[in-house]
Amino acid sequence: MPLSQKNTAPAAVERPGGHILADQLKILGVDTVFCVPGESFLDLLDGLYDHTDTIKTVVCRHESGAANMADAYAKMTGKPGICAVTRGPGATNASNGIHTAFQDSTPMIVLIGQVGRGMVDREAFQEMDYRQVFGQMSKWVAQIEDASRIPEYLSRAWKTAMSGRPGPVVLALPEDMLSEMALAQDLQPGIITQPAPAPEAISKLDNLLKSAQKPMLLLGGPGWDEKCGPKALAFAERMGLPVTTSFRCQDYVDNDHPNYVGVVGIAPVPKLRKRIAEEVDLLIVVGSRLGEMTTQGYSLINIPDPQMTFVHVHPGAEELGHVYNPDLGIVSSAAEFLDALQTIETGDGKQRWGKWVAEQRADYLDFLEPTEVPGNVNMSKIIRHLSAEMPKDTVLTNGAGNYTVWGHRFHKHRVYRTQLAPTSGSMGYGVPAAIAAKIASPDQPVVCLAGDGCFLMTAQELATAKQYNLDIIYLVVNNSMLGTIRMHQERHHPGRTIATDLQNPDFVAYAQSFGISGEKVERTEDFAAALDRAKSAKGGYLIELIVDQQALTPVQTLADVTQQGLSGQKS
Repeated sequence: MPLSQKNTAPAAVERPGGHILADQLKILGVDTVFCVPGESFLDLLDGLYDHTDTIKTVVCRHESGAANMADAYAKMTGKPGICAVTRGPGATNASNGIHTAFQDSTPMIVLIGQVGRGMVDREAFQEMDYRQVFGQMSKWVAQIEDASRIPEYLSRAWKTAMSGRPGPVVLALPEDMLSEMALAQDLQPGIITQPAPAPEAISKLDNLLKSAQKPMLLLGGPGWDEKCGPKALAFAERMGLPVTTSFRCQDYVDNDHPNYVGVVGIAPVPKLRKRIAEEVDLLIVVGSRLGEMTTQGYSLINIPDPQMTFVHVHPGAEELGHVYNPDLGIVSSAAEFLDALQTIETGDGKQRWGKWVAEQRADYLDFLEPTEVPGNVNMSKIIRHLSAEMPKDTVLTNGAGNYTVWGHRFHKHRVYRTQLAPTSGSMGYGVPAAIAAKIASPDQPVVCLAGDGCFLMTAQELATAKQYNLDIIYLVVNNSMLGTIRMHQERHHPGRTIATDLQNPDFVAYAQSFGISGEKVERTEDFAAALDRAKSAKGGYLIELIVDQQALTPVQTLADVTQQGLSGQKS
């Protein structure tokens, strides 16, 4: 039977541009918009008013918070996070979250108010050319000049954000365009096409596995979902492969699985780092770009030609060979690739590689054991207690700083999307991410782990958390310094520290000023009872942890680093 022409297109309806835009968001399935309102997009807000039954508009206290919430929300839901901010300062404030989304390959659509079309190129009030401002940190930047084309632009933005290597899209919205009446036909949601591996590529991978002596599977990157982890682990178990994850992707698989051997990131299991650099003869990377943090400053794997046989699977063709030349490059989403692996027959990998996996698993379990550090609060014991006592679907969020190593090393992730952390190393991410996680999944427990410096970057968003009555636990690790920078100063310029000491507020009193309860913990043994109180609290709970400055990392004191720096100067 011949195909007939489609006749299901909706009729064009005249309405203001802001209403057209809000209507398209609803059609696309958007249920949450994070914003700081501005006069430049009042008509979009007016359009959203008509959809309060299906779209929650979350008012944030700073645009960086709104953008980071959109990033975290996208990670939690698998669909583009939506952020709306005003022109000029609002846009530049949001750039933090846009950059995070770009480096994290997170689908996001950022809607930015713009000056009226008749004022362009005069440096009008808060005018900016967003194509230049965001061109390097987004997949596509456009300005909608004609309200009747809003459905076209939104359709393309959604597909661009989700396709290939996902990422942020920026749309500038002239305020007079949003207010003008236009006849527009609503978009029809389309299918996001996912790349899949060719059968011959899987056949070649099968042959590579048969000849490998010390293979390894490394997982990370975009396009993952809750079904991918079990599929990857089932393949690894069937074949006898050790499984690792890239920087801040520990939750991609159940860390309790016997084939999981650790994360390849900052301060990984020492023997794991050595094995990748010197022993692995077949490295299968699914999804990860193999950025600076995963590769230990691009030192683990030779550039451009890796020292081992290298298989790289990524949904963005441009990433294959971008830094590392693969022996086998496969353009595929993680889900499609893992499905295709079912055709590989079980070999004798379990027998050949059983010891290889068991040794690495033992190293990983040893690495989880708490270490002894100076001071009365031992973060390794606190994180181990948190990991043991909180439900396995607890979402742990963090920003950047030395404090993050405690969470990354001593917490075991059991469920997908229980780790929200920026691969861009952006401070201030933890609080907004925790808010977005709780809004996206109200029944999941959420814990924000933040250093004192990191926390105060976006602490004003506690007002947002309180406004929406979110039960979040905040752990503020207070050592009264910017620990990462102090560490580098002592290592490279010992005794010449500057600009890293912090005079902090009373964090418990600060939280209470927002109506959020909390307490200060100054001894490790007091944390268990504090956590119990936090778990039962309504409206959030903050625990301030007073940590000795000498407890720099699980294995190194501040004095150790200073001595290393002095020794380096003498030599």
